[in-house]
Amino acid sequence: MTQETLVLDGRLKGYPLAAAPCDPEQIATLGWNLYQDDLPYPIAVLDEQALSHNLQWMQAFAQARDIVIAPHGKTTLSPQIFRRQLDAGAWGLTFATVWQAGVGVRAGAQRVMIANQVVADADLDGVVALLNTNPGLRLWFLVDSAEQVARIEDWARRRQHRTPLDCLLEIGIAGQRTGCRTAEQAMTLARRIHASLALRLGGIECYEGGLAHGDAQADQKAVTAFLDGVREITQDCDRVGLFQDETIILTAGGSAVFDVVAPALRASVSRPLLGVLRSGCYIAHDHDFYAGFMRNIQSRSGLDDGLRPALTVWALVQSVPEPGLALLSVGKRDVSFDLSLPQPVGLAPHGALANQPVPTGWSITGLNDHHAYLRFDPSGAVIPAVGDRVILGISHPCTTFDKWAWMPLADARGHVVGAITTAF
Repeated sequence: MTQETLVLDGRLKGYPLAAAPCDPEQIATLGWNLYQDDLPYPIAVLDEQALSHNLQWMQAFAQARDIVIAPHGKTTLSPQIFRRQLDAGAWGLTFATVWQAGVGVRAGAQRVMIANQVVADADLDGVVALLNTNPGLRLWFLVDSAEQVARIEDWARRRQHRTPLDCLLEIGIAGQRTGCRTAEQAMTLARRIHASLALRLGGIECYEGGLAHGDAQADQKAVTAFLDGVREITQDCDRVGLFQDETIILTAGGSAVFDVVAPALRASVSRPLLGVLRSGCYIAHDHDFYAGFMRNIQSRSGLDDGLRPALTVWALVQSVPEPGLALLSVGKRDVSFDLSLPQPVGLAPHGALANQPVPTGWSITGLNDHHAYLRFDPSGAVIPAVGDRVILGISHPCTTFDKWAWMPLADARGHVVGAITTAF
């Protein structure tokens, strides 16, 4: 049994230990409801309505700007979500590793970008294995140095591999992640790739997210300036005939400032150009980090609607040991904390069949492995009690998804209407 066809059972965190095993596609028939405590705590939950909204919203955003999306699969690494993204119109999928790409291909992706350098023999062998076993698959990975080209050529000689592999030239930012640092370096490397029998240059890639810090105008200025340089490199490579495919790919990340990225994925070139947005976090969004960027996007673009947070983690109040402090049954093993701590966004008192907003001032001030410290005003009108359910919003969905092998999909009334699995 592969993880893509994982059967849900009590071995998985968040699945009732006393329940019989269940296929993810059949879980709605069990009649479970979050408010009836049918699932153990903590439990990571996807809001079906918000998830569906985000799928359609981002697809419409890209289509209106004449670009395509290849969502970054590392966010969820969920075959069910991949299929929904592809069914909604995604051009392809993006991944960080060759192994992750295999998950996407098995979920049905026919166009895959590995937004990372591929160097090791085993990974290059893996790329070839995916191509050989999936007719029609197109797969591109990133190149940013002559040393990488040389290693790939050495691998091709030793493996007697004579078909060039598709790649994208990566443009980077000084002091940040991978990628060529200057236009001169990029052009030199593009010529080196063009001359190689082991590689075929299909376009230009960049990641601009490191320039976005939450200041709407400053982010726009910095990202636009960087992408202007990327576009010039694209046009220079085209001018001297270095691209080796019928269509030139120009692609950027775009999770934080995709409104700035989208218009920059165009260039005056001699052949068709495909702008590819690789946003990944849009699918679940969040309550903090990306929510702030979304407000900036709406302000800059005049959009009335935007992405909605679809991922929460539900926890139980298990102890109120002193005034102003409650301990929740959730911790670092269950919820992201790399960018900011989770925040209480809803309260469902014990026995309630709906949730309500939490009082102003409630906050999570710390996490242990399996405990969260909820601070509150002990003189307030609402005091958490043992058995209450606290719904936590998260920041950065990537590092919550990787803590769960499965998640239920729930409707507005708490009914479990579906499930997704992950392959971390």
